[in-house]
Amino acid sequence: MLRTINASAVRLSRPSRQLRGRVLGTRHFSCTQYHFAQRAIQYERNGEPSSVLSTITYPDLPPPPAYGVNIKYLLSPVNPADINVIQGVYPAKKAVQQFGPSEYGLVAGNEGLAIVESLGDEARNKFGLKEGDWVIMAKQQAGTWSSGLCVTAQDIIKVPKDVGEVHAATITVSCCAWSGQGISQPVNPPTAYNMLRDFVNMEKGDWVLQNGANSAVGEAVIQIAAYRSLKTINFVRNRPNIEELKKHLHSLGATHVFTYDDLSNKSTVSDIKSLAEGNYPKLFLNCVSGKDTTAMLRLLGADATVVSYGAMSKQPLSVPTSYFIFKDLRTCGFWQSRWYNQHTREERIEVMDSIIDIIRQGKLREPEHEIVTIPGTASDEDATAMVKDLMRRVEGGAGKKVLIKVEEVQ
Repeated sequence: MLRTINASAVRLSRPSRQLRGRVLGTRHFSCTQYHFAQRAIQYERNGEPSSVLSTITYPDLPPPPAYGVNIKYLLSPVNPADINVIQGVYPAKKAVQQFGPSEYGLVAGNEGLAIVESLGDEARNKFGLKEGDWVIMAKQQAGTWSSGLCVTAQDIIKVPKDVGEVHAATITVSCCAWSGQGISQPVNPPTAYNMLRDFVNMEKGDWVLQNGANSAVGEAVIQIAAYRSLKTINFVRNRPNIEELKKHLHSLGATHVFTYDDLSNKSTVSDIKSLAEGNYPKLFLNCVSGKDTTAMLRLLGADATVVSYGAMSKQPLSVPTSYFIFKDLRTCGFWQSRWYNQHTREERIEVMDSIIDIIRQGKLREPEHEIVTIPGTASDEDATAMVKDLMRRVEGGAGKKVLIKVEEVQ
């Protein structure tokens, strides 16, 4: 049975009667009508995902319009930013989406891999798409935690199948996240790729300095830097299994790995600086901030650039004035969502193609992950219970990358 979503609960109103006539008219179907098919993980108000999420079932999608594409999701990641969007604390907000003639809601999920099931003539002829193609989202906050969706051809990008489902599903997330622990780093190779490319003209043999090196972005930085013959000095928190972690990062291509505790020893800092043999790091990628990050500035040379893309410490980035005066230090920020908004579809595809090439060469590993299936045989009540259990685990720190597979209702 269809259920009506209370759009006012998310402080967004339903379309006006005039707009509803255009959206819901039976003569001209668009992708805004019956936007989701089969099953979606949705919420009516912001809050903790384990409390506000539920699954809901809707009719199958009708045939797509000329530029429309009906897709079925294969895998949809659970990212920190997805959690923050549901909580209502993330800068990017979801718009109320339409399920049926009078059904509205907010569907979770920003990133995902889907397969084309049917498409309109213009989508086929002008965008070169066909049934069976794999596609990823070019539009943010599409609502990927669902089994099916109608999109416009402009809002998806075709990806080759030889990269594998997990790589393809996790290649485009465009957000960083805010949590109780601060702004956390995004989890995608494009963030690492763009930061290594866009701020400093890096040449073979140059050094990159970074903190949070064991994060998903940090590991992508290590691998892409190694692919480009760049050297990396990486910092992580000390922990009981630090040697195991260092070994893992070295296996990815890290040149050197240190802990923040090493920054308190002047002789160790001097030794670290000597590793660069005068070719001091030109680029510092920061996702932590706070006093340890300030201490790391000593490792930079003149005319270096600090790019901040997170603040896990919840502390400000404090830079002594002398670094600006005598080293001409440059500081700036990076947000992948802004990058997507400021660049064309063609530029996005160019980045995707570059990362796919790195994957094909075996230079970028598949993230450690687990796949959680919401079976099509489960009732909405049972599926909701599964989702809530998963969210409780994710909120507590799942460890591995979690990907959801929402099956079509049987």
